[in-house]
Amino acid sequence: MMARDELPAKAKKTRRTRKLTAALIAAGVCIGPLAAWAQTQIYDSKTHTWVNYDKKKARQYYARNNQAPEAFRMQTVTFRTAEPPGTIIIDGNQHFLYLVQPGGQAIRYGIGVGREGFGWAGIVRVGRMAEWPTWTPPAEMVARDPNAAKWAAGMPGGPENPLGARALYLYEGDQDTIYRIHGTAEPWTIGLDVSSGCIRMNNNDITDLASRIKIGAKVIVLMQGAALYKGV
Repeated sequence: MMARDELPAKAKKTRRTRKLTAALIAAGVCIGPLAAWAQTQIYDSKTHTWVNYDKKKARQYYARNNQAPEAFRMQTVTFRTAEPPGTIIIDGNQHFLYLVQPGGQAIRYGIGVGREGFGWAGIVRVGRMAEWPTWTPPAEMVARDPNAAKWAAGMPGGPENPLGARALYLYEGDQDTIYRIHGTAEPWTIGLDVSSGCIRMNNNDITDLASRIKIGAKVIVLMQGAALYKGV
């Protein structure tokens, strides 16, 4: 079984709601786009309340502090699971990525969840990793976005590259799933649902994560609407 680190009562209520959502899905009940249920909130230690965290507030916070809110910064948390150390578990609802550690702990990182990551769930593995990877926009993006069109043949790696400092390419068996865990040129988007990309992390965090794992590492991605309320 897997337990979330201790959360206030409102977070527990949210977790129960998501548990019900997952049960409805399992029962075949249509509940509409799951991404619409997601609302990022952060805990305000001064007022002891949960407050909504949207794109405007994220930009303002990052402009003032040059970093994400404390909840989305890399930290070690209590985390019980049957999965072995080195496993990556992604909870897109809460915008966290966990790297399982020995002794009932995990390193928790904040993430942004891109449109390509919505509704995706499964068990995959890290098939390869790249440092400052080349970004090649998909054909649909090239067709609609002049800025993307100029990089149709590939944008070299660098600070402005949407894939950031590292990319972990996720495979199912020997097949590239097209899903990625990658860095970002927009660090203020950590903790948010964003318009493009898969699972994004700030560049320092993705560099740290890449240094700790090996090719072949197991990656568990939880479905939208499901939270870490039970074992995986």
